[in-house]
Parts: sequence; structure tokens; C-alpha cells
Amino acid sequence: MPYGISYAGAESDYDSADAFILGIPYDRTSSFKSGAREAPFHIRRASYNFEEIHFEHGLDLPVPNVFDQGNCEDFFFPEDMMDEVKFFMRPAIKDKKFTIAIGGEHSINIPIIQCFEKDVALITIDAHLDSRDDYLGTPYSHACVTRRAAEHLGIENVFSVGVRAISREELERDDVIPHITSFEIKEKGIDWAIGKALDSVKSEHVYLSLDIDGIDPAFAPGTGTPEPFGLDPMDVKKAMNAIGDRLIGFDVTEVCPPADPSGITSVLAARCVNEALAIHAKSLR
Repeated sequence: MPYGISYAGAESDYDSADAFILGIPYDRTSSFKSGAREAPFHIRRASYNFEEIHFEHGLDLPVPNVFDQGNCEDFFFPEDMMDEVKFFMRPAIKDKKFTIAIGGEHSINIPIIQCFEKDVALITIDAHLDSRDDYLGTPYSHACVTRRAAEHLGIENVFSVGVRAISREELERDDVIPHITSFEIKEKGIDWAIGKALDSVKSEHVYLSLDIDGIDPAFAPGTGTPEPFGLDPMDVKKAMNAIGDRLIGFDVTEVCPPADPSGITSVLAARCVNEALAIHAKSLR
């Protein structure tokens, strides 16, 4: 792989791969702490921490063939980043690979979703609604992710879970992105929340985007825009498994290694990637 270490267990070639991994080291629209462009390396390195099997999924779980493409270039303009992401992701999606993107900031989700046909829903786990029309001069900011997805997929196929930071402009409009707050989840539980999200979206196929700041900073301190009162990691694991075989792609974003010298946020992100692979493996079984 031309861009450093590959993800642990990613030993397949492209043609025989069930899953396709792409690192996207982009953080040029970050609005508080930059450094998410360093995350693909740190998350890949953390992936070597884990056992090859996750016993709670069963000892007969098949090991998916995984191909790691490496990283995109580290571009300055979001439009250039988007072009390169589409260059790599569009063929993988067309070839029905289970795609995993390792960000980078959350804006990397925009070109990925645009590679899909209309028959997919986006569910995000995120502290922020990210539904602005534009932010700091660009419509491709990490604060515009769900708005761009709604334009491509339809607002009925976008849902955000764990939100606890929303601007006035995002709420004072007729087309508010459907969402559930972390406060509601605390009262009613993650099973209720993800059930409501899955019932809300119209497509059977679900792409899950995990902005690591959706998790409380007590568990994931290394992120660019930390927001207290978030989800705990087990909530995320339960949500991922509730989506189950409807899951067709996954990304993890907004890990900021410079803000987390301990590395625990990268470890958590890698474990979530492994969880997505395990869920996909169940569909192979």
C-alpha cells in the first residue's frame, strides 16, 4: 500500500474483496480543532490492537476479504477532495463492495453519498445536525453533511441520532432534518432511538456515518468539535447491530489524534470499523 500501513486483516486484492477501505485525510473545513487528517494512519495502527474474532458475534463468523486502497491525497479545496473520493468510491460501490471510509472530517461523507443511487438512506450518529446550507463560505463544509445528503437522497432518507448541538438557522426552517437528541436517548434508550430512525427512512439499504463526536467526549476526547452529554460506545455498538444486514456502507470521521495523546479515540474508532466488518460478515454467513 503506497500510503503507509494497511488496516489489520486487509490482505485481499480488490477483485476478491468483500469490503473496501479508503482513508480520506481531509480536514480543511474544520471549524474548531484541526488534525482529523492524521486519523487514517492512527486508526489503522490501532486496528492491530484487537483479536481476529469478536466472540459475541459467534465463533463461526466468516472473516470477510478486505482490500485497503490506502489514502486519498491531502487536498486543500473540498471540491478536489470530493473528486478523488468519487474516483475511488464509485467503482467500489458499483461493484457492490461493502465500503468503509476512514476520515478525516465529516465532509468526506458528502462525495460518498453522491456515489450511491437513490435507493439508500443515510443515518448519522453525530453531536451536530450538520444541516446548514453552507458554512464559512462553502456548501461542502463538515457542517453541511445532512443537507447535502437530503438533496441527493431526499429528506425522507436522512436521519441523525444523538444530536445535542443545533443552530437556530437549522431549526427555523420548514425542512428540518429528522433527528433524535442524546437527551431523548438518555430517557428512552438507544433501542427506541435506532428503531425510530429505521422506521423513518424509506430505503431498505442504510449507510451509517459515525461522527466520533456523537460519542461523549469522556469516551472519545480526540475530536475536533467535542460536545458533552453524548452517547456511550455501547449505544453505538447496539445501534450498528440493530441496522444489521441493512447496512451497506460505513464511515468514521472527526477523530483528531493531536487532541488525544492517549490514542483511545483512535482505538474506539478502529473497534467501530471492526464492528461494521463483523456485521457485514453476518450477511455473508
